[in-house]
Amino acid sequence: MSRAETTRQRQGHHGEASRLYLAFELGRAGWKLGFTTGMGQRPRERTVSAGDLDAVEAEVERARRRFGLPLDVQVMSCYEAGRDGFWLHRFLDAVGYQSYVVDSSSIEVNRRARRAKTDSLDLSGLLRLLIRYHAGDRKVWSVVRVPSPEAEDARHLHRELMTLKRDRVRVTNRIKGLLATQGLNLPLDADFERRVQEAVLWDGLPLLEELSGRLTREWGRHQFLSHEIRGLEQRRRTLLGVSQDPSVDQVRQLLALRGIGMNSAWLYVMEFFAWREFKNRREVGALAGLAPTPHQSGDSHREQGTRKGWQSSDPGDGGGDRLGVAKVSAGERADEVVQRAVRWSWAADEEGRDRGTCTKTLDCVVALLGNGGDPRGGHAGQGLSRRGSQNIAHGVGSPRRQHGAAARAQFKRGHSPLRTSCGLQPGT
Repeated sequence: MSRAETTRQRQGHHGEASRLYLAFELGRAGWKLGFTTGMGQRPRERTVSAGDLDAVEAEVERARRRFGLPLDVQVMSCYEAGRDGFWLHRFLDAVGYQSYVVDSSSIEVNRRARRAKTDSLDLSGLLRLLIRYHAGDRKVWSVVRVPSPEAEDARHLHRELMTLKRDRVRVTNRIKGLLATQGLNLPLDADFERRVQEAVLWDGLPLLEELSGRLTREWGRHQFLSHEIRGLEQRRRTLLGVSQDPSVDQVRQLLALRGIGMNSAWLYVMEFFAWREFKNRREVGALAGLAPTPHQSGDSHREQGTRKGWQSSDPGDGGGDRLGVAKVSAGERADEVVQRAVRWSWAADEEGRDRGTCTKTLDCVVALLGNGGDPRGGHAGQGLSRRGSQNIAHGVGSPRRQHGAAARAQFKRGHSPLRTSCGLQPGT
């Protein structure tokens, strides 16, 4: 009896071969495919050239015949999120396969310091986890929520802007470092090249030729990056003025609130609320990187802290403060959340603590109340309604940044519009 007949007989005896499970191990030159129909079965492994979609469909058909499955068998597939992005997922979905893109950092691994790792072992592990996930075990890994092509395309603008700003910071630091090696401190302005040519060292000698040339070239890179940044910022302002896209309309609504700048508003909308649907505040906190990580074992109880979330790379928009997320309870209204956040902000100010996170928390209060201030009225992240905007408009930003010491004194006396808009009485 052949191996194929033995496999069909085993599957027919147990009646389990109703689905075909497929796992991908993606590489730059080739893809390794693993097939199985259930637990306890050795996977069928095949290799195809990277990006050869016809070969993938052909191998699926061969696996179907090999396992003796019907023509309309359901194919369940998975692969790890990474360099290849989401185009493969969209192809698999288009041909009728159920596809999952998996966060690789959430996959279970052996905790031994030295463990075997091969593509075959990874394929077998992915197939086992895929079967368990389909059987109802949702904790085996984290599935990535795939954006639409349009939503993915909308994220390029601010991501490129953030990348360019980071590159400019690197160039700036490199220029300052090169100058510091010679005891120089020149301002980086329009006359920088002239100052480099006129600079003299401690002994009165000019800069040597190679160092002077390198500084000039680095300054040219700095100017190029600045030009690119200005171009992207101008494009963003143009979109904000003329675009009819619903996501851009959400950005306009956020910008109508004090304390929220262009970078934060654009980031919140394009990465959080334009296309994602949050079921609760825990999902928002997990995406922002502010979900707690408790460690409890026996008598040991400690909090390991939160991981770093999104960063604002523009010093004028919060100075790179970590993205904060307000804790909104199930029955709490928008104005109640704002009152609590404002009290926290002013308490930190009076005690001399850093208020950067407090200010960012006020930003995120706005973003979290996407359902008009009533968390029971639908999913968060569906856009700011008129009521939600009115609850927290006019004075929810950082008073220090907007009004200075006079506004703080006025606030404490109870005569500030900020206190009135937040429902705070004198003396509270």
